[in-house]
Amino acid sequence: FMEAHDPATVYSSIDESGRYAYGQQPAIAQWDLARLAEALLPLLHDDQEQAVALAVESLGRFAPRYTAAWTDGVRAKLGLAGREDVDDATLTGLATDLLAWMQSGRVDHTSCFRHLARAARGDAEPLRGLVLDLEAVDAWLDRWRALSPDADAMDRVNPVYVPRNHLVEEALDAATAGDLDPLARLLAAVTAPYDERPGLEAYAAPAPADFGDYRTFCGT
Repeated sequence: FMEAHDPATVYSSIDESGRYAYGQQPAIAQWDLARLAEALLPLLHDDQEQAVALAVESLGRFAPRYTAAWTDGVRAKLGLAGREDVDDATLTGLATDLLAWMQSGRVDHTSCFRHLARAARGDAEPLRGLVLDLEAVDAWLDRWRALSPDADAMDRVNPVYVPRNHLVEEALDAATAGDLDPLARLLAAVTAPYDERPGLEAYAAPAPADFGDYRTFCGT
């Protein structure tokens, strides 16, 4: 799971060019669908040209469907779902600026969206504690809060707990030594990811600085 928000985030040890980086996922999904369509051409039509035309027509639906899904997701995460008074242009502007200062400040992705709900309720300090450019963040919060976001709805879609990479590694290391307790505790936290509970603060925190760069390997 990505911690500091960065579209260039990539974990695979063999992906040296960032082909499958976080920000590349939509394009790669469409590329994968195109390869699937090529394999299915003989089943789409006996005439190859018509089969290709059918595949191209179908693949053309991906971009608008993805954009619609992305827009709906951002609306929900910002507490603006179902708000017809907030048009897509306003939403896109808010999202673009939010992601920009998240990226420039390397703000923790999961914590940021969760803290936004507290900011909607009037307590912006947990969020402000994550960022460097307070002027930009405060200006953004003024724009966003003017739209009266639904904080309770945000808490239902923005998790407190995700299986953070260092916690997964900790659970794996312990399990290989015969200790399943760390795995059980991690599962208990992420099975109810939206319910904040006392005593689980470590499961909501980013990896410690000494965890270093994270890499995954095909054989794991």
